[in-house]
Amino acid sequence: MARSVATRREAVLRIIVNEYVATAQPVASETIYRNYDLGVSPATIRNDMAYLEKQGYILRPHTSAGAVPTDKGYRHYVETLAKKYELPFEEQRRIQELFCEVGEGMERWLRLAAMVMARLVRSAAVVTFPKPSRSRFRHLELVALHEFLALMVLVLSEAILKRRLLSFNERVTQAELTSIADKLNSMCFGLTGPEIRKRKAGLTPREEQVLEAVLDIISAEDEVEYEEPYFEGIRLMLDQPEFARRDRMLSVMELFETKEWISSTLSRWSGGAGVQVVIGGEHEDEIFHDLSLVFSRYGVPGKVSGALGIIGPTRMDYRRAISTVDYMSQVLSDLVSRICAAD
Repeated sequence: MARSVATRREAVLRIIVNEYVATAQPVASETIYRNYDLGVSPATIRNDMAYLEKQGYILRPHTSAGAVPTDKGYRHYVETLAKKYELPFEEQRRIQELFCEVGEGMERWLRLAAMVMARLVRSAAVVTFPKPSRSRFRHLELVALHEFLALMVLVLSEAILKRRLLSFNERVTQAELTSIADKLNSMCFGLTGPEIRKRKAGLTPREEQVLEAVLDIISAEDEVEYEEPYFEGIRLMLDQPEFARRDRMLSVMELFETKEWISSTLSRWSGGAGVQVVIGGEHEDEIFHDLSLVFSRYGVPGKVSGALGIIGPTRMDYRRAISTVDYMSQVLSDLVSRICAAD
């Protein structure tokens, strides 16, 4: 096939994707001929569309109908075109201003990131709280609630706060609890769970009971790959014509309510570097077969990481989604890096 023919067919596919994303209507050959100067006749454009359909890039209900992209067509579009697009400088500057205006605080930053992504792409956005690769002990407080009961407040790395009630077999005073906390704070500061276990020798039974509770919390935290996510823009997503049917709208709403899919999906697809795109049927779960996910990790490699992304119909503005996710991951990575440097 001559290069000029291949280039033209590439252009036809790009036009079909862009038009369908913008209008949600099948794209006819006459529309392409009338609105785009490809230098060929309507018949040639129809032949190009027939070729793209045969190769599986587009789908037409019947010969005279307009065309819509398939998952394969979207994938080709993403790999050859969309990943080359960057978020315009003015929008980057405005995002930086918003983060300056919102002030300090990880929770504020994550909520803002989700809100900005949702509004820029007009779809749902998700951001998970950054999590250290290994939790480290920072501080312990023990507060007497009753003669046999105390509240344990444990602070881990990245300001993660955990609470647990401790029940003792014998009476315990606040002074005794404070002494235990002071000893464990001195012994465990900055250490991971396995490092703490190596230093358990020489503890009293009561100190060992508290330390076991600390280690249990650290172990559970290490097993969690992604923390509770922040969602924004679900209504923007459901306003898309793909979700006009009540049953589909309800199934998507249930998806966002359960949230269990976040960890499994991100874990399965986030092995590569940079922005990852999962399109429709590429996801093994049928509920995602008319959805696409554009996401990325952020954070400090080897120390702390989270994930962020866009969820929407396969008829997504991939250039916009990819560039937005890519830039936002850079912004949050810079902020997390600053916190780690100060820790």
